[in-house]
Amino acid sequence: MASEDVVGKRTSSDSAVSTIVNLADEAKHASEGVKAPSHAFLSVCKSLVAGGVAGGVSRTAVAPLERLKILLQVQNPHNIKYSGTVQGLKYIWKTEGLRGMFKGNGTNCARIVPNSAVKFYSYEQASKSILWFYRKQSGNEDAQLTPLLRLGAGACAGIIAMSATYPMDMVRGRLTVQTEKSPRQYRGIFHALSTVLREEGFRALYKGWLPSVIGVVPYVGLNFAVYESLKDWLVKSKPLGLVNDSELSVTTRLACGAAAGTVGQTVAYPLDVIRRRMQMVGWKDAASVIRGDGKSKASLEYSGMVDAFRKTVRHEGVGALYKGLVPNSVKVVPSIAIAFVTYETVKDFLGVEMRISD
Repeated sequence: MASEDVVGKRTSSDSAVSTIVNLADEAKHASEGVKAPSHAFLSVCKSLVAGGVAGGVSRTAVAPLERLKILLQVQNPHNIKYSGTVQGLKYIWKTEGLRGMFKGNGTNCARIVPNSAVKFYSYEQASKSILWFYRKQSGNEDAQLTPLLRLGAGACAGIIAMSATYPMDMVRGRLTVQTEKSPRQYRGIFHALSTVLREEGFRALYKGWLPSVIGVVPYVGLNFAVYESLKDWLVKSKPLGLVNDSELSVTTRLACGAAAGTVGQTVAYPLDVIRRRMQMVGWKDAASVIRGDGKSKASLEYSGMVDAFRKTVRHEGVGALYKGLVPNSVKVVPSIAIAFVTYETVKDFLGVEMRISD
């Protein structure tokens, strides 16, 4: 009996130990299961932060040129106030001071930070998905993204980001063109949004969306495609000793970004002009805001994108489609370059393993 008791106790003891070990194993597996998604979520957040910082820094650096570009795009051809880049910047400084140079930048950053975050992250995800599909279709597991596939990934990223933040872009355009003499003043982002909703309806927040979608395909698509393709070419060919140990210097990456920005904005610029003009439609004080005197000889009414193109060319000539191109070029080249380099630098700083070229 004594031996049976000992055996019984030993069995129950072994059972208890086994139960504890099983529970420990389950707890370990459970903790491992929690860590993985947590790490992935943190990586996504870091990528979004890097994209947001890149957008905010790059746009603030060129804010005066951004405002001048919009003023040139929408000003009344019968009363020219801004005749060029230098004259325009001097005029803004003289009439509105330092605050005038950065008017609308707060709204622009409120739009561009989430826009840039979504755009860079969307590009990474679209690139991975397209590469996976391309490898599956071709049967080559070592295949890499071609410039055309990068263009497609960039176009997807641009459409997603632009659509998600378009209402902010619309009110930013209106906040940017109003001056101290304007009879109607938007007091800020939320006041502008609520006023447009109340007086013009929800659809007004998406005026100019179609030319924006069409324009963002070559613009953002070419930005990413040219930037990534140039980097790949430089790393592989190593011309003029620009590459050391498969890493590009900050200066070289800035040059790649500048080239990408130049190509993208030149192709898509006429659509950007039409988008801005369509955003003014329905704003009863648009003409007075642009001119500052309440008088206008030019129609601000467009029935759609094609009508806006037709009226702009008929009344002002083809050159009107490139109004503001010079300050925009001066702005876009450093802006795109700064955005790409800032994005990769912040990701390195935050310890995110994957970069857009990976």
